[in-house]
Amino acid sequence: MVKKDCVILAIDDDPDVLNTLRIILEANGYQMAEAYSAEEGLRKYKESKPDFILVDLMMEEVDAGLNFVKEIRLLNNKSPVYMLSSTGDSLSQTTNYTELGLDGVLQKPVHSNTLLKIIQAKIK
Repeated sequence: MVKKDCVILAIDDDPDVLNTLRIILEANGYQMAEAYSAEEGLRKYKESKPDFILVDLMMEEVDAGLNFVKEIRLLNNKSPVYMLSSTGDSLSQTTNYTELGLDGVLQKPVHSNTLLKIIQAKIK
């Protein structure tokens, strides 16, 4: 069951990724806020107060996604944060993502069923 007015913030510099996420999320009753950079993502985060966050690892800078995560941690973020990465599987094997402030890492392209199950499990 989808929490009413649930907002998912998706940050990625690839419009195709954001469009795919929007189709998946909106078809399943979620609202999506989007940003194409970490800086824009921070503004959208403050505006939309998202229930769940998806952020690309590499955008305008190699570690832009991680810098975004550090910034929202300083703002006492309580929402689950998942990193999107084309190196997702190897990243989760070589990195302790919880130390980075992440709840998990998702491999691109994201499988819709996997994404929806994670969101449903994490949003109370």
